[in-house]
Amino acid sequence: MAIPRDFINELVARTDIVDLIDPKVPLKKAGKNHSACCPFHSEKSPSFTVSRDKQFYHCFGCGAHGNVIDFVMEYDRLDFVDAIEELAGQLGLEVPQEQGTGKPRDQELSRDLYQLMEEASLFFQNQLRQHPDKQKVLDYLAHRGLSQDVVEHFNIGFAPDGWDGLLSRYRQNQDSQNKLLTAGMVIENDSGKRYDRFRDRLMFPIRDRRGRVIGFGGRVLGEGTPKYLNSPETPIFHKGNELYGLYELKQRHRDPQQVLIVEGYMDVVALGQFGVDYAVASLGTSTTADQFQLLLRSAKEVICCYDGDKAGKEAAWRALETALPLRKPGNQVRFMFLPEGEDPDTLVRQIGKEKFEQNIGQAMALPEFLFENLAKKYGKEDKSVLAKNAIKLIEKVQDTVLQSLLLEDLAHKLRMNGADELKRKFNFSTKSADKPKQHKALKGRGTPLRLAIALLVQHPRLGEKLPKQLALKHVQMPGIDLLALVLDLTRGKVMSSAQLLEQFRGDNQFSTLKKLTQWDHQVADENLLRELKGTLVWLNNQYLEQRYQELSLKTNLTKDERLQLSKLISVMKSKA
Repeated sequence: MAIPRDFINELVARTDIVDLIDPKVPLKKAGKNHSACCPFHSEKSPSFTVSRDKQFYHCFGCGAHGNVIDFVMEYDRLDFVDAIEELAGQLGLEVPQEQGTGKPRDQELSRDLYQLMEEASLFFQNQLRQHPDKQKVLDYLAHRGLSQDVVEHFNIGFAPDGWDGLLSRYRQNQDSQNKLLTAGMVIENDSGKRYDRFRDRLMFPIRDRRGRVIGFGGRVLGEGTPKYLNSPETPIFHKGNELYGLYELKQRHRDPQQVLIVEGYMDVVALGQFGVDYAVASLGTSTTADQFQLLLRSAKEVICCYDGDKAGKEAAWRALETALPLRKPGNQVRFMFLPEGEDPDTLVRQIGKEKFEQNIGQAMALPEFLFENLAKKYGKEDKSVLAKNAIKLIEKVQDTVLQSLLLEDLAHKLRMNGADELKRKFNFSTKSADKPKQHKALKGRGTPLRLAIALLVQHPRLGEKLPKQLALKHVQMPGIDLLALVLDLTRGKVMSSAQLLEQFRGDNQFSTLKKLTQWDHQVADENLLRELKGTLVWLNNQYLEQRYQELSLKTNLTKDERLQLSKLISVMKSKA
């Protein structure tokens, strides 16, 4: 199965790139285009531009470039098919499928896994309402103070005790059983016997950013071990890329100002019960770079909530090291530490929402936490040791404002005369391997062929009324086939640059054309059509010259070839 090309074209045509990007990355009008600080790398001055005419975005800092599909893929970290479905959903369209060479097998598998996981979630929710043992689960939920509304909001369910509660639903379907195994919902022992992974547990479905169930967290009822059991890594679930509760958060807050990251599912749910409905959990792992990027794109402020013990402080430090190179201008990362023996779930029940949020407001800013920990670790040693270790971290910071602040703070703590003295003394480098290289636009006209392709890619309307260029098929020149194809695609059609480029996705010419969309060809707007026609005339003359050379070198010409040669000589004389 494959998505029809016509549908993709319609999707690109109906989705305005400015309207798509502006809610996620606020844009400012800048002449014909719109601009902002790039969402894909850290920068102080805006180098990210969005063109409504061309339906493209481009960053002159990191080189990020593309149309609406590319933006959704890059910003939301989705693959091509998921990006298409996301855009289609925004327009209220159903993605059609067509038979053919198309869809990779792994995409078909993923679709089946998403369907099975959704069915599993519904099964667990039904068990919570209908199973003979449901009362013990309801009593547990009541004991934890969870209302029916919050249970339904998070789609919490119950995996009954027994070996085949879920598996038995697919007893007659071997293919579905195999896919349940792939999805991590079923385990197979050494003897080949299969059984449910989750048994007698409270079930928390983990959803991706599109709301699809991709995994589960199961909490034991009572004192059994392990306390929490999580889905394994699967083709659709990579725990380092996901955050529990983020989808649910976005259902309540389209543009949240802050996100609180905690450790467990129950913490997220309990906080939601008390009105602190902007918490997510990191799925039992140290917060990864992918998770931090997702957090910083979701809200301006991220508060990392940890236990106040040694293990909690160490986890917070790892989070700080991860966050440092990712923080961008306008973002804040702070650290909140809980009283010993408490977690967000228990604390919010004791003190309530108001006081809990007061504690959030007192969370340590990143610079404060950074220097506090450095002082504890290196405070008894020579100041140069502290300085060198601090600088190793500060050099990783891409946010120039934050970097300058940290350097000034460090210089003050070392009783030095400002950041400049600090930089000189410790050979501070502003270069970082993590920083993107500056991508400058190509300039100059290049070859006539390259110019013609660039003009058509940037301004497809130029090809709308041009006649067929039959001679181009006979010109012997690298790239001529690409020009002929672009001319055919633009003839008699009204399309944007983004729509034209989309025709080449997956083709080996895609990257070349993508670069040409940003090529500064230095042709004024009023001269575009004249320049293109002039280039086509030059290419036609190349054909005439090549054909003349070919015929003049032949010893035995046919009657038609002699006639053709005669006409070529006449034409070339008239041009002389």
